Amino acid sequence: MMRTKKGALGVALGVAVALAASACGGGSSSTGGSQSTGAAAKGGTLYMLNLGPVDHWDPQRIYVGADIQFASRVFSRTLTTFPPGKTIEDQSKLIPDLATNTGDVSDGGKTWKFTLKGDAKWQDGKPVTCEDLKYGISRTFAADQITGGPNYAIAYFDIPKNADGSSKYAGPYKKTGQELYDKAVSCSGQTITFHLSQPVNDFNQTVTFPAFGAFRQDKDQGAKSDYAIFSDGPYMLQGNWETNKGGTFVRNPNWSASSDPFRKAYPDSIVYQEGIESETIVQRIMADSGNDKFAVTQATAPPALQAQIVSNPQVKDRSTNPPAPYVDYLLPNFKSKVMKNEKARQAFAMSTNRDAYVTAYGGSTAATPTYAMINKALKGYKDFNPFGVPTAGDPAKAKAVLQSSGLTLPVPITVTYRKRPTSDKALAALQSGWEQAGFKVTLDGISDKYYSTIQNPAYASKADVFWAGWGADWPSGSTVIPPLFDSRPNISAGGSGQDYGYFQNADVNKKIDQTFLIADTAAREKAWGDLDEEIAKMGGHVALDNQKFMFVHGSGVKNYNDNGVFGGYVELADIAVK
Repeated sequence: MMRTKKGALGVALGVAVALAASACGGGSSSTGGSQSTGAAAKGGTLYMLNLGPVDHWDPQRIYVGADIQFASRVFSRTLTTFPPGKTIEDQSKLIPDLATNTGDVSDGGKTWKFTLKGDAKWQDGKPVTCEDLKYGISRTFAADQITGGPNYAIAYFDIPKNADGSSKYAGPYKKTGQELYDKAVSCSGQTITFHLSQPVNDFNQTVTFPAFGAFRQDKDQGAKSDYAIFSDGPYMLQGNWETNKGGTFVRNPNWSASSDPFRKAYPDSIVYQEGIESETIVQRIMADSGNDKFAVTQATAPPALQAQIVSNPQVKDRSTNPPAPYVDYLLPNFKSKVMKNEKARQAFAMSTNRDAYVTAYGGSTAATPTYAMINKALKGYKDFNPFGVPTAGDPAKAKAVLQSSGLTLPVPITVTYRKRPTSDKALAALQSGWEQAGFKVTLDGISDKYYSTIQNPAYASKADVFWAGWGADWPSGSTVIPPLFDSRPNISAGGSGQDYGYFQNADVNKKIDQTFLIADTAAREKAWGDLDEEIAKMGGHVALDNQKFMFVHGSGVKNYNDNGVFGGYVELADIAVK
């Protein structure tokens, strides 16, 4: 779904549905933790405090869970969405947003139609049209400029592919293959029709992503549109977005509550502040003074503060502890001279100490170790151990494998990760096991724009291993294995897409295609789990853990709730400060 820390990484839609349901053990499941109550009214200012920086606000480029949640509630509407609600059951009921219903499907799941309501407007008062949607979605195909977003449109639409798996349609700027796109995506009045190359019976959930949202052609500046927010939602950006500072969102005067009944838009404004360390954010909200009384965050509390939160009744009442939909993982870079070597990849995986990683993040209340990319809560999860080593790793066994690789020990490697105080500790905890196995490790922490940095093709020669995080976009292995390991829609001249380690395997790609065609849901999910194990045995990924969040909010916040379907983050559709 999304990347994690992709928001902490970040998107994960449906995984959290299963996570929260399993955590509660039956009955109507809440999203975890306390929920602020009290009559809500319009007015006041809500403060969103985050570390950031936000990689993208361009709808077609957003693929961080926290950013998807914010954009989808504040300024970017989609054909369908998931509503706010006090229980996972309520939150997981797909509803129309820009569309009149949740879509009409035909041709065995290969054709989908959506009709727009017709009363949605942009911030300048012009109507949101079918052509705006068609144009917006087309931008995903401009892989040389519109990078970082989900590739479902490229993977699903009935548009021929080149020999390397890239689309024969090159997007709206070059216009190469425009007729192919026009055949796959068409407008008739306010009805948009999508023709898919294969059955996708949950495509109406796919279009909940901002990447399937509208974009006005006359407002498009290509890659320069990254932070030039133009809203069709309840709020619009006042002035400019400043990286590492943030921006202020005020009411969109042309937004209509009758067109958009589930976004209540209670606050008069939302001040988004980024560039604040997570520990500072949590401490400020715990202290609950000044404007911080009206603050929320998408930053989970660092391990050092979690004990303080749960031991203080007044703060605990303003905290929540929802399951996180994300899996943290490591990707050997197949362009690396070292990691091209299968024995080196195996040794790296065998010497990875998942227990130490989990401990650094706060122990069993914060995470559990895993070998699988598919979250343990999903039907596609398979319980496997690719190299028969304990979760603490086996450096001695790994060293024997590395010695048989033909490489000279110690083998120098650079491990690149998203730099955060807790991440620094977690990666340092892993370093010891790797070095005992015969690697000489350099940790390369990137503070700013992590995902867009590692996706850049120039970075492929700088790292041997990439850290990342991922959550399923909805409850299926189809939103984990294909978006991360199908090289065809990912790897291009513009970079790696979500296939950060440049994993390219024709047999895996073929099995992905075959799995999509399996009609039986249980059999299809089992096949995703089998592929997960197969890729792990190739050294294509080293999954680390499944995580939990701990959030705090100010005492002046009303209607606080975490939306498990939208990654477990704070629900902004009906939050209030009055």
